[in-house]
Amino acid sequence: MRLLLVDDDSVNLQILHEYLEDEGYALVDAGDGEEAWSLLEAEGDSFYAVLLDRMMPKLDGLTVLKRMMAHEALRDIPVIMQTAAGAVSQIQEGIEAGAFYYLTKPFDREMLLGIVASSIRKAVKQREVQNDLLRQSRSVRSMQNGTFRIRTLHDVHNLSVLLANACPDPERIAMGLNDLLMNAIEHGNLGISYDEKTQLQDAEEWESEIHRRLALPENMDKYVEVTFRRLPEEIQVVITDQGEGFDWTRYEHFSPHLALASHGRGIAMAKALCFDQLHYRGKGNEVLCVIHTPNGAVHPAHNPGCSSSV
Repeated sequence: MRLLLVDDDSVNLQILHEYLEDEGYALVDAGDGEEAWSLLEAEGDSFYAVLLDRMMPKLDGLTVLKRMMAHEALRDIPVIMQTAAGAVSQIQEGIEAGAFYYLTKPFDREMLLGIVASSIRKAVKQREVQNDLLRQSRSVRSMQNGTFRIRTLHDVHNLSVLLANACPDPERIAMGLNDLLMNAIEHGNLGISYDEKTQLQDAEEWESEIHRRLALPENMDKYVEVTFRRLPEEIQVVITDQGEGFDWTRYEHFSPHLALASHGRGIAMAKALCFDQLHYRGKGNEVLCVIHTPNGAVHPAHNPGCSSSV
């Protein structure tokens, strides 16, 4: 996987190389924002993530980030913003500009590797979804109503693509649906907690644990039900799992705490970037997603990028 490292401090670049080269990443350096922007314009589709320093000469990191978010070909590349430890106001400003992954200096090796791995997983999933959206027939655009039941990670991907193709702006909708359906299976039906997911991802055992729990007798008959309904001016998708529910209010808005974690952004990103409305109901095992379609118009995204990690 190819990463772009942007920092005017050669010592920081050296540290990043030391940590990341051992993991097999292909690294490209830029010493300031202008150099980074030139590389992104020329080779943007080759990068799976950008590690971007905030304070730089010529063109600062926040300006580079805003340009990326406004650029159709670059807006889905995950950006990991680097900032000084404890700079909460700067983190909030970066979140509002589109940086949903953060690293504080001095770098912690395990945190760095965890956040880079998380951002790359999201980039890979984004590319898979985009490819499948292009391959799948758009005949489902005329779908009016439907009810679906899913159990597995493979089901999540396929249903996300199917339903997104029935909506305006399908790439954005597909990523939001993918995150919410994944939540419903892993956290809802299978009971994997936030802390457990952190440990599983660190040990690279998350997917194998999903398959193990799906095969347990107590989970064999569990499913996530998804209903699709087209109304005159909006589409409604309701996702219901069979779990015990959770406190969704901890995850529905971006915060510096989530920005510094390796996962946990999915609900906030789906709410802010992918859907016009997102409402959790009852104990938290049911969520309503609303996509406005006034006069068949294209979905008016709140922000030019939707790639997240739960």
